[in-house]
Amino acid sequence: RFIACPQLVRTVRHCLQRGAGPGPQPVLLEFAPGPGILTRSLLDAGFRVVALESNSDFLKDLKSLENSLDGQLKVIHGDFFRLDPLAKGALKPPAVSSDKLFETMGVAAVPWRADVPVKIFGIVPQQLERNRLWRLLFAMYECSSIYRYGRVELNLFISEKEYTVLTAKPGKSKVYQALTVLAQLGYEIELLHKEPWSSFATNLKNGGLAIPKTGQLPNDHLCLVRLTPQQNLFTGGLKPSNASTFIFMVKQSFAKPKSRLTDRLYSWSLDNSDKLLKALEIPKNAAMYNLYPEDYKRLFEALQNSDMFAETFFHDEVLATTRTMN
Repeated sequence: RFIACPQLVRTVRHCLQRGAGPGPQPVLLEFAPGPGILTRSLLDAGFRVVALESNSDFLKDLKSLENSLDGQLKVIHGDFFRLDPLAKGALKPPAVSSDKLFETMGVAAVPWRADVPVKIFGIVPQQLERNRLWRLLFAMYECSSIYRYGRVELNLFISEKEYTVLTAKPGKSKVYQALTVLAQLGYEIELLHKEPWSSFATNLKNGGLAIPKTGQLPNDHLCLVRLTPQQNLFTGGLKPSNASTFIFMVKQSFAKPKSRLTDRLYSWSLDNSDKLLKALEIPKNAAMYNLYPEDYKRLFEALQNSDMFAETFFHDEVLATTRTMN
């Protein structure tokens, strides 16, 4: 959570306002606002804010702030990372339904290619950070949860090491990963700001900074990153209905990132791989970690048209990982 750092608050507010077009602005959903330091600044800037707070210790003051305003702030007891759990019956806070959340915000679903209907801001917890990013990515590709309402824009503080992975280039076998490919295809990724860890609160009793350890990747900052779903994501053969198959094709490709694409195609029982690669203008000796994100999409679309390609190769992994993510 934020320390009361006026300069950081002003910087974040400026970043969230950057790129705003004329006319009414989308609703801003702020998750885990804590004591509401940034919330007040966003309200002063004219944002209409919905605050999603899971910690009951902060709810009283946030509710008091809500009551002092004329509908500009709505406070909800909930956890952004417990949206739409696989549970039967009524949900008990802080678990929350995205349908209920968007109904409360007064936001209706719009077509995928329409403007952004909602902006979301918050700090991704460092615990299980990678899993949380994966879950958001799954939802975006399948147009489920918050993405049933359109191209929801995420403005997230994530660790520098995860930002490095999201923006890695082909050829870096230890950094360029399945998450890289899927994020770069699915989102327009914009770095808004980098902030040292010292600007954020910590739960350590000794007052030290809870900086996650990392090996080869830099991790001296938290990065405020804007993730805007691509308008043209679902063109060609990629659709929400087959997106899970595409995700697991990419994941399986990176099980051995240095393996050759021709070997992978052979394992998928594709006999005419040479002809396919020539048509796609991909070198026959290309390794999986040498392919650009667009190459993976073109490859998937070509495989969809092949009689030899069976989606059942990925069926069990799709089911298992979907359960894990939820």
